[in-house]
Amino acid sequence: MNFKQLSKSCLASAIFISSLTSPLNAALPEHGIAMHGDLKYPTDFQQFDYVNANAPQGGGVTQAAIGTFDSFNGFIIKGTAADGLGLVYDSLLARAQDEAFSLYGLLAESLEVAEDRSSIIFNLRPEARFSDGQPVTADDVVYSFKLLREQGAPFYKAYYRGIENIEALTPQRVKFSFSSGENKELALIVGEVSILPKHFWENRDFQQPLLEAPLGSGPYTVEKFDSGRQITYRRNPDYWGNDLSVNRGRFNFETISYDYYKDGTVALEAFKGGEYDFREENSSKRWATGYTGAVFDDGKIITQTLQHENPTGMQSFILNNRKSYFSDSRVRQALAYAFDFEWTNKNIFFGAYTRTHSYFSNSEMAATELPTTEEVAILESIRDQVPPEVFNTVYRAPTTKGDGKTRSQLRTALRLLKSAGWNLKDGKLLNAQGEQMSFEILLYSPAFERVVAPFSRNLERMGIIPSVRLVDVSQYINRVRSFDFDIIVSGFGQSSSPGNEQREYWHSSTADQPGSRNMIGIKNPAIDYLVEQVIQAPDREQLVLRTRALDRVLQWNHYVIPQYHINSYRVAYWNKFAFPQIRPKYSLGFDTWWVKPESLKQGLSN
Repeated sequence: MNFKQLSKSCLASAIFISSLTSPLNAALPEHGIAMHGDLKYPTDFQQFDYVNANAPQGGGVTQAAIGTFDSFNGFIIKGTAADGLGLVYDSLLARAQDEAFSLYGLLAESLEVAEDRSSIIFNLRPEARFSDGQPVTADDVVYSFKLLREQGAPFYKAYYRGIENIEALTPQRVKFSFSSGENKELALIVGEVSILPKHFWENRDFQQPLLEAPLGSGPYTVEKFDSGRQITYRRNPDYWGNDLSVNRGRFNFETISYDYYKDGTVALEAFKGGEYDFREENSSKRWATGYTGAVFDDGKIITQTLQHENPTGMQSFILNNRKSYFSDSRVRQALAYAFDFEWTNKNIFFGAYTRTHSYFSNSEMAATELPTTEEVAILESIRDQVPPEVFNTVYRAPTTKGDGKTRSQLRTALRLLKSAGWNLKDGKLLNAQGEQMSFEILLYSPAFERVVAPFSRNLERMGIIPSVRLVDVSQYINRVRSFDFDIIVSGFGQSSSPGNEQREYWHSSTADQPGSRNMIGIKNPAIDYLVEQVIQAPDREQLVLRTRALDRVLQWNHYVIPQYHINSYRVAYWNKFAFPQIRPKYSLGFDTWWVKPESLKQGLSN
């Protein structure tokens, strides 16, 4: 109730005062929400600090994609979705890339959050439209979540399982109720989901790959495509959200295209030949040796290394714990001694990388020192369920001198393997049944064969038979989704505010769900407990402490063989682009770039 309503009803002043302090009062509408702390941007902010609101619009950008695609439905595990589909969709809220985790109104002009975050109401903008002109309504929001949780990839069911009810209060007002107010992140992450048009999907089979252009409310629409080879998005001239503060200075390209190539080496040569004009490089060898020639010398192509403050997560050799060989942590620990990072970094990566020791590397949440008293208090209830080293030793992945001499490391590995029932006999590592240890390392990128080769040689010296299998991207995706692998090279990306995604990575409930991100197959009650502790963290301080505790237990279970990371973006682009002087802390911010006016005039925009 507001003051006028109370006055008209002539209630006693005592009751009036009581009603103002009652927890039943509706929350006041807000323009945004922060995970912890205050919002950076006020109600009347005009733009994010890292954009140029006066950036010219027009021209186009073409990028490379690797492999192929056969679907425009990226919300299911079937098919290989085309790159760039996020351009088609809007969400209820938009993330600020210069804050740890803050969201501001996009489809929703305001939101009302219960004090304990047990519910949130989104008030939709009446002007919000899908690209066919139909309004975005609360029914579309309800339908989207129902569709994703019931028929989408397993990720959605796990990620949003804390949603107890979704209700369309009016055509422009939708309420989410949560099973517990302890999961404070849930009020934010529901705001980041792509909202799907009910009238488009209700007569289509959502569980099958989509072979036609999708419909959304975002800034771009699919203009044309050559299935599996190329796709072009065009900025919607009638995009309803052009003038919003969260969009000002963004989405400046008239067209965004993706050309598909077999592998990164072929794609780089095409780039140098002018076939496309922006590239983010992920190979240190290519970055060190491939970006040379006249087009670089005369400034036609610019190369830059741009620092960022993102947590770099964990890239690693992932050992499938569902396989009998890898169910013993001593075996997993032993295999890590076969990866000589120091030699690999020096001889293959040109010294470009830093060794990864933490699942939350490059962040304050990484466990890099002995646990504090506060962390021990978090871990105490599971002391008998975790390795003792969690409490008394800082984890470091095995290291070498980088000279290629790994005899002492391999001896350590063999001692661990012997304790797990494996013995080296006549050059073969055998178990009690006389079976030689052998497994497959599954890859999709030829560039990674050179990284795996020295690792494989060290494994062979331990009496193991490793085989390296290179498959195409589609086959690789399908095999990983069905957990049909022994070892793969992959990673677990992290944000500056870990939360519900940790359940999808490590929780027992996701280990047997095909398509889940629990690729390792972890089923560990102690980790389940810590995941829930992270999700329920009441403030930033506790989030950091609880995440460090989770990091320690993951580290000392030796689930992966850590590899390496870099805290910068390596980008190369034809000299027709410009970007704002202020860059966002937590992203490359490519959606804030633009084509230079002089390039537009010279016809270099495509």
